[in-house]
Amino acid sequence: MGKLVLGLWVIFVLGVFSKCIVGFEHFNLTELRFESLYGVSAASAASNPLVVDLTLIQGAAAQGAVCLDGTLPGYHLDRGSGSGENSWLIQLEGGGWCNNRRSCVYRKTTRRGSSNYMEKRIPFTGILSNKAEENPDFFNWNRVKLRYCDGASFAGDGEDKAAKLEFKGQQIWSAAMEELMSRGMHNANQALLSGCSAGGLASILHCDEFRDLFPGSTKVKCLSDAGLFLDAADVSGGHTLRKFFGGVVSLQGVQKNLPSTCTNHLDPTSCFFPENLIANIKTPLFILNAAYDSWQVQESLAPASADPSGYWRDCKMDHAQCTEAQVQFLQGFRNHMLNAGIALGVGDWYFDRADIKAIDCPYPCDKTCHNLVFK
Repeated sequence: MGKLVLGLWVIFVLGVFSKCIVGFEHFNLTELRFESLYGVSAASAASNPLVVDLTLIQGAAAQGAVCLDGTLPGYHLDRGSGSGENSWLIQLEGGGWCNNRRSCVYRKTTRRGSSNYMEKRIPFTGILSNKAEENPDFFNWNRVKLRYCDGASFAGDGEDKAAKLEFKGQQIWSAAMEELMSRGMHNANQALLSGCSAGGLASILHCDEFRDLFPGSTKVKCLSDAGLFLDAADVSGGHTLRKFFGGVVSLQGVQKNLPSTCTNHLDPTSCFFPENLIANIKTPLFILNAAYDSWQVQESLAPASADPSGYWRDCKMDHAQCTEAQVQFLQGFRNHMLNAGIALGVGDWYFDRADIKAIDCPYPCDKTCHNLVFK
């Protein structure tokens, strides 16, 4: 545990459901912008946010680094200034995964699988904002959002010629890092790799690779927001997410890019679960996660396939409708989440200003958990 304490800090936001949600191909994909996690009001974020153009990585195709449909990957960059001129924040976009040919073929007709469908300009808010009042620690850093178009958390390496699918997530990661290094990141004196949901998983998978890009004198840390997906039993006793992740790993050739510190004693699918990776990550890692993450509750713990009778339907949408037995099951999942890491609080942590324990009491003692009854 000594190594884990030195390198890993975890903050569990248990009073609310994480909205940094991604899911199976049929799940409504939504992502929580960072302002709601870091105390920035929606009104503030909506007031004339900086809008940043998409840049395609022109040399990527020569490296085999392409989206699912073969188009070029891309990113959005706003240059740093002043004291942040040589500081870099990279945010890896999230947006679920595809685990079979059908879901990947569908995905390549969306912004999650093709740069043809990506927004050409996006607002930079929250941790990407250039406004000091919204983002006091990182507003003048070089801030990058790397778009997600591979469907395997930037970790795949393969292809399906018959379906005209390219699984090149690892190559996209490498090409993007090479591009950013050429644009000044090699001069960084401090750097933070972040990501949300599927991007949060990617930030864990690539954390030490990111650290290795820089000399030892550069301060490098990683942040995973809602990326701590657990290999937990669902309500029927099965492992829905394990089966899903197994499809992602085998279809997209992820296994060859997983850390050998894990694969030398566990199967590849197990090594796509962060809980089996974090103990061996050497770079300081900050994990922000909701123990009752709504995606994991609805699509991993109590998916329709594991609950054909609909016993969990009302509970997973509105926890006020949970029976005592269901609450106990959710608290067991919470304990699994807590046991996967240790505690702690993004500016204060990065700059070593304070150690803050932020773990709420088990539901239902914290009444701030809102319901998720979808219309």
